[in-house]
Amino acid sequence: MAEKLKLKAGAKISSASPIYEGYEVGENYITANVGVDKIESVLQHFIVMHEEPIFFILELPANADAETPIAPGIVNALHKDIYYIDGCSQEEALTILIRVGNLLYNDGLSSFGFGCHESGDEIMFGKYNVLTIYSQEIEKFNDFFDAHEIEKTDDLLTAWDTFTKDTPGVSERYEIDGKTVFDIPKQFEDWGMYLAEQRKED
Repeated sequence: MAEKLKLKAGAKISSASPIYEGYEVGENYITANVGVDKIESVLQHFIVMHEEPIFFILELPANADAETPIAPGIVNALHKDIYYIDGCSQEEALTILIRVGNLLYNDGLSSFGFGCHESGDEIMFGKYNVLTIYSQEIEKFNDFFDAHEIEKTDDLLTAWDTFTKDTPGVSERYEIDGKTVFDIPKQFEDWGMYLAEQRKED
C-alpha cells in the first residue's frame, strides 16, 4: 500500500484530501510524489546511474525588485532566477547534496535538480514534493522507484490537484543556522555557479 506523503518543512497543505507517494509515467517523463525522508536517496540513485558530466540546477524566486507592479502590491507575473553549476563529476554532485541537501529538500520556495550533459536526462524536485524525471529513454527508469518503495499509479494525485480558493497550499522559506537557499549561489560561487537566466514562472 502506498505511503502517505511526508511533506518538506517549507510546505503546508490545507486540504483534507490525503496525498500519497507514487509515480506516473508519461511519454518522456515521470512525475512522482516523493517524501522528504526519501528524496536524498532518490537523487543519489539518479546521480550514480549516470557516468557522465552532470550539471546542478537551482531555481529561486526572483527578487521583488525585479518584478513590475501593475498596481501597488500587485504584479502581472512572477519570475524565477535559474542558476547552474556545469560539468560536475558524480562525486561533486553528491557533495552538493552533503553540503546543502537538507536546506534544498525542505525549502518550500525553490526547485532544484541535476541534469546530464550527454544523455540529456534530468531530475527536478519542486514545490510540494513533486519530482519529475525527463528522458528520451524513459524506459530505463522502469524499475527506478522500486528501490525506494514508491509505487506506480495511473492516476497520480499531487498537492497541486487539491488546491482551491478555500484549500490553498503554503510555500515558505526554510532556514538552517541562519542560511537559506538564497545563500547557495554565493556559497558555490567558487565552484562556478552562475545565473543563467530569469524566466517567468509557469
